[in-house]
Amino acid sequence: MPVLTLSQAINTGLRRALEDDPAVIVMGQDVGGLGGVFRVTDGLQKDFGADRVIDTPLAEAGIVGTAIGLALRGYRPVCEIQFDGFVYPAFNQIVSQLAKLRARSGGRLALPVVVRIPVGGGIGAVEHHSESNEAYFAHTAGLRVVCCSNPQDGHWLLRQAIDCDDPVIFYEPKRRYWSKSDVPEDPGDLPRFEHAQVLRDGGDVTVLTYGGMVDTCLRAAEAAEEEGHSLEVIDLRTLSPLDIETITESVRETGRCVVVHEAPTFAGLGAEIGAAVTEHCFYHLEAPVLRVGGYNTPYPPAKFEDQYLPDLDRVLDAVDQSFAW
Repeated sequence: MPVLTLSQAINTGLRRALEDDPAVIVMGQDVGGLGGVFRVTDGLQKDFGADRVIDTPLAEAGIVGTAIGLALRGYRPVCEIQFDGFVYPAFNQIVSQLAKLRARSGGRLALPVVVRIPVGGGIGAVEHHSESNEAYFAHTAGLRVVCCSNPQDGHWLLRQAIDCDDPVIFYEPKRRYWSKSDVPEDPGDLPRFEHAQVLRDGGDVTVLTYGGMVDTCLRAAEAAEEEGHSLEVIDLRTLSPLDIETITESVRETGRCVVVHEAPTFAGLGAEIGAAVTEHCFYHLEAPVLRVGGYNTPYPPAKFEDQYLPDLDRVLDAVDQSFAW
């Protein structure tokens, strides 16, 4: 069971997929010779050749459009979008074609395309490099949307995404690329990517989160324990479809729910989760579902991102509000 960083775990997942299936190809800007901006694809082109690890032009619509054509011809493309804010030129290809072709063909066509996107802030990047745009794609029927938070999930969620016959938007929290953990050689009892995972048991408040906020929420749970509060922390892992069963089972036990994500709260994923929890757990709730997220402004310059991003204190403040209700 090697100890890997998140970036190494994703690299290993791509390597295994390329080894196991000759139909798998990796494509994107600088994924070959450079190994990607974050070196996630480092060494892959050297080992598998330029016809399977393809350096594309700087043209996101072209990358995804080409991947759609390749998938229709039997390939399983894994596209890399360099940064979250760069995906917008490909938006039309993703939502108008990639997400709809299977339904449009009455299920006769499969589009096993994975679009990898480094997501979120926390690295002091410039404009367009710290977006949290998962709600756009979670809203789009026909797409599966996944967000890993640790090396174990980075490896195995990606392997499952590549094996899936549906198109998958695969988010990687860039602030966590250098975090380390054990990555098992076999998935064993690890949950599938349709399922959330309870990372910390608790009885007082359910904290629902994903991606870069998972570590923040786990630290908040440790701090809350010192104040006598027991927080159950759930990593959603898959944002579409949501694992409503795991979510509601926890909230029915705790009676309180706080949703935490980096994206702005207005019309964000937390709003959908809050509505679903209210519908399914109305008579179990002791307080309204509360949301902690980025402010409803464009992402700020790097020197202000610490004030923009949710932190431990803002999570604990929401917990206190829930108890005060």
